[in-house]
Amino acid sequence: MLLINFILGLLPIIWLVISLCALKWPGYKASLGAMLIAVIEAIAYFGLSTIDTLTSVLEGFAFALWPIVIVIIAAVFTYNLCLSTGSIERIKQLLTSVTSDKRLLVILIGWCFGGFMEGMAGFGTAVAIPASMLWGLGFNPITACLVCLIANATPTPFGSIGIPTVTLATNLGLSNNLISFATTCILGILIMITPFVMVMVIGKGIKAFKGIVPILLISGLSFLLPEMLIAYFVGAELACVAGSVCSLACTIIASIKFVDNEKIDPEYKIEIKKKSEHIELGDTLKALSPFILIFVVLLCTSNLVKPVNSFLGQFATSIKISTFKDAANTNFTWINTPGVLIFLCAIIGGFIQGATLEDMKNVFIATIKQMAFTILTMLFILATARVMQYSGMISAVAAVFSVFGPVYPFFAPLLGALGTFVTGSGTSSSALFGSVQLSTAQSIGANPYWLVAANSLGVATGKMMAPQSIAIGLVAVNETGKDGVLLKRVVPYALLFIIISALVCFFGQYVWGLFGI
Repeated sequence: MLLINFILGLLPIIWLVISLCALKWPGYKASLGAMLIAVIEAIAYFGLSTIDTLTSVLEGFAFALWPIVIVIIAAVFTYNLCLSTGSIERIKQLLTSVTSDKRLLVILIGWCFGGFMEGMAGFGTAVAIPASMLWGLGFNPITACLVCLIANATPTPFGSIGIPTVTLATNLGLSNNLISFATTCILGILIMITPFVMVMVIGKGIKAFKGIVPILLISGLSFLLPEMLIAYFVGAELACVAGSVCSLACTIIASIKFVDNEKIDPEYKIEIKKKSEHIELGDTLKALSPFILIFVVLLCTSNLVKPVNSFLGQFATSIKISTFKDAANTNFTWINTPGVLIFLCAIIGGFIQGATLEDMKNVFIATIKQMAFTILTMLFILATARVMQYSGMISAVAAVFSVFGPVYPFFAPLLGALGTFVTGSGTSSSALFGSVQLSTAQSIGANPYWLVAANSLGVATGKMMAPQSIAIGLVAVNETGKDGVLLKRVVPYALLFIIISALVCFFGQYVWGLFGI
C-alpha cells in the first residue's frame, strides 16, 4: 500500500516528466495535464471531497496570480522597457569598456551582469542577454551559451526578485529571512567555484587561472557575502540583486588593479570595437534608473525600515479560499508586494529614459503576450501543488523518502534538480517539491530549513541543463536546433554541481545544526 500510494502521489510529476521530455509538450499543456491528474486522483483515490479539491485549485490560482505572476510580469516588463529605450545597449557598452581580457569579460557579463538580470527579471533573460553580448564580442556561440548556463545556476533560487524562495517560504509557512539565509549558506561553495569553472571553460583548463585568481576569489566572495547579509536581514527579494551589484563593482575594481590591459596574454585578449561616443555618467544613471529605483524602493519598504513596512503592510486582505479544513488563509498584500513596487519603479524609470505612456502601453501588451503561456503554466503548477498537498499526495511521497532516514539529505537536492529540469522553472520546482522536503525533514528529524534549502540547491543544478534554458540561450546566439550539442557540453558541469550539492547537503546539515535554527 505504501508503494502504491507513493506511485499515485508522484503520478502528476511523472506525467510532467513524460509529457515534457518524451512527448515534447509545451509547459502549459503538460502542467494542465498534471493538474487534471492530481484533481482526479484527489477525489477518486485520496478521499478529498470534490468541493475541497476545486476550491484548492482556486487557491492555487490565486496564489499564483498574487504575488508570483505579478512579479514575473513586472520584472520582464522592466527589462523589455529598457530594451525598448535602448538602455540595455548602454549597459553593454559600459561593461565592455572595462577590459579586453576575455576571461574577465565572461565574469563581468556572464556572472555579474547575468546574476543581476536573473535577480531582476529571470525567465531566460539572464542566459539570453549575456550570451548574445558575448557572442557579439566574438565568442564561440555555443561556448557563450555554456558559460552563461553555468553562471545562471546559483542565482536562480533568487531570480525574479526572489520569487522561487518567496514561494517556498509562503507555501510552507517558513520565515522568508531564515529560508533565504539557509539557501545562501547551502549555495556558498557553488557560488565560490562558479567563476573558476567559467574561466576553465573559456581558457580550456586551469592554465587560464594564471594572473587572475585573486579577481575570481573577489568576484565570488563579493557575490556571496552581500547575498548572505541581505538574505538574513531583508529576505529573498533583493539577495541576488545585492550580490550581483557588489560583485560587479568589486570585479571591475579588481580587474583594473590586477590586470594591465597592455600586458594581457594574446591567447586571452579580445579585440573590442570602441564606440565613438563617450559614456557620460548621466546617460549611465539614466540607463540604470529603473534598476536603481527598484533596489532602493524594495530596500526601503523591507523589514529594515519597519515604519514604512508596517504602514504599507496594513493594505492587505486575508481570506480562506480552500474549504479543506486545514487550509490556511490566502493573503493578498496590495501595495507592499514586489510586483506592484517594481511596476511603479519601471514606469518612473521609463519616464526618466524618455519613454511615453504609449510606449509603455505597447511594451506592457507585448510583455503579456510574451508571458501568456508562462502565466498559464504557473497557474496550473501551483494548483497542482495545492491539490497534492491537501489531498495527502505529498505526505505519501514523503513517507517513502523518509525510509532513507539519516542519508536522505544526500539525495534531497536531486528532487529540486528534477523539478527544475522538467519545468525549466525554479518557482515550479519550489511549489512541487518544497512540501516533500519539509514533510521528509519532519519525519526523519532533520532541520526543515536546511532540507527545504536543499531543494533550491538542486534548482541551481537543474536550471543549468533544463531544455528550456538551453533553447533560450541558443535562440539568443542564432544557433537554434543545436540543443543536443549544448546539452552534451553542459552535462559534465551539471554532474560536478550535483555531486558537490549532494555532499554539501549531507555534511552541511551538521554544521548548520550549530546555528540552532
